[in-house]
Amino acid sequence: MDHAAEAQRTDLMTITRHVLNEQSRYPESRGDFTILLSHIVLGCKFVASAVSKAGLAKLIGLAGETNVQGEEQKKLDVLSNEVFVKALVSSGRTCVLVSEENEEAIFVDPALRGKYCVCFDPLDGSSNIDCGVSIGTIFGIYMIKDKGNVTLADVLQPGTNMLAAGYCMYGSSCTLVLSTGNGVNGFTLDPSLGEFILTHPNIKIPNKGKIYSVNEGNAKNWDAPTAKYVEKCKFPQDGSSPKSLRYIGSMVADVHRTLLYGGIFLYPADQKSPNGKLRVLYEVFPMSFLMEQAGGQAFTGKQRALELAPTKLHERSPVFLGSYDDVEEIKALYASESSTV
Repeated sequence: MDHAAEAQRTDLMTITRHVLNEQSRYPESRGDFTILLSHIVLGCKFVASAVSKAGLAKLIGLAGETNVQGEEQKKLDVLSNEVFVKALVSSGRTCVLVSEENEEAIFVDPALRGKYCVCFDPLDGSSNIDCGVSIGTIFGIYMIKDKGNVTLADVLQPGTNMLAAGYCMYGSSCTLVLSTGNGVNGFTLDPSLGEFILTHPNIKIPNKGKIYSVNEGNAKNWDAPTAKYVEKCKFPQDGSSPKSLRYIGSMVADVHRTLLYGGIFLYPADQKSPNGKLRVLYEVFPMSFLMEQAGGQAFTGKQRALELAPTKLHERSPVFLGSYDDVEEIKALYASESSTV
């Protein structure tokens, strides 16, 4: 790449321009979705700025409260949640919001309501804030049938109904990965312009990868298929090289690497967490949507992840997501396990 030429480029594809181009493919569109996304992007910019100066602004440390998951809240968690709630409500395009930090769904005032529901984790991986590891925001967007009569049932939809999903990773650079149901694109924040620029067009995950990502500290509690799969990764019987283990412990960072390089991300159910640990609405569904849009797969150990029908706002599920062939292997192990039971 000619970096000097790239630096002088004036024909930049910003995220706003990209979304407007997508909108032009639907003549009936009124721009509501584009406006909603622009407010999400604004929220991401705000949080990126706060994360970059967290130490200076004394935002690191505990807010002194515990969220609905029983996890101690960081000050940045609280700030990020407020930023996204206010940005989404002020867009005038949402009618109900589901956040990891709020026990109940937030129903928007009828005067400000639009037709979308947004489920989000405002700051995923926040236990890593203090040591400077990449953290991120995850979101998924649905459409609501009747904004004047919204109920919890409208929120508890299967992931197959999702319109769009994405995440923003705050790390060495700030990267926003988005799918509106027509492939996956990655944008990097240019601080000098204050704009997200298209840097990873049409992301496709390799069919098979050389990396597996799992918390091996839970190995003694795993079920047999997970244990067998990880054993195959370490000691392949077909003469191939072992897979490399890479585990950051921040879902956004682990999934981002998996999406770009291929491989598999595993967060199985185990004896300690029989229903898995990751939340369906704002972790499992958005990441599964992105994986499928990039040509990969997402599986719960029993079914396609996006076909789950959640019954509670903060419901949890196991998930195995990543390269198509790698997920096929874990599916085969679960199939053979169930056939012997």
